[in-house]
Amino acid sequence: MKQFFFLLLWPAFLFSQSPTKEAITRWELQAKQVTISRDDYGVPHIYGKTDADAVFGLMYAQCEDDFKRVEMNYIEKLGRLAEVNGAEDIYDDLLIRLIIDAEDAKKDYQKAPEWFKKAMHCLCRRHQFLHV
Repeated sequence: MKQFFFLLLWPAFLFSQSPTKEAITRWELQAKQVTISRDDYGVPHIYGKTDADAVFGLMYAQCEDDFKRVEMNYIEKLGRLAEVNGAEDIYDDLLIRLIIDAEDAKKDYQKAPEWFKKAMHCLCRRHQFLHV
């Protein structure tokens, strides 16, 4: 039975996306600019040299605390929740795809102040989905 699952999942391992050495180095350098300390209640306190560093630390702490929610929010905003939860979410996916317009988002990004772009680059490099 174990061999069956191994053979079934082996293609997923072969074709899964791996971060490049450049990306890993970039993340390691950015991580050195961030300090995350948790208080007695487990609340993260994030310190960074720049706003982008603080965003990086915030996303890191959030993923430590509840990665499943971060992942589900990402899937929802892609309009692909029905692929995970089933047909009952198809109307929510359609609504998201009607409301969220990638071209408008790109225009808004171009008009954004430089500090905001730096924070977005940090966030999007972490998740590898900035294509502007």
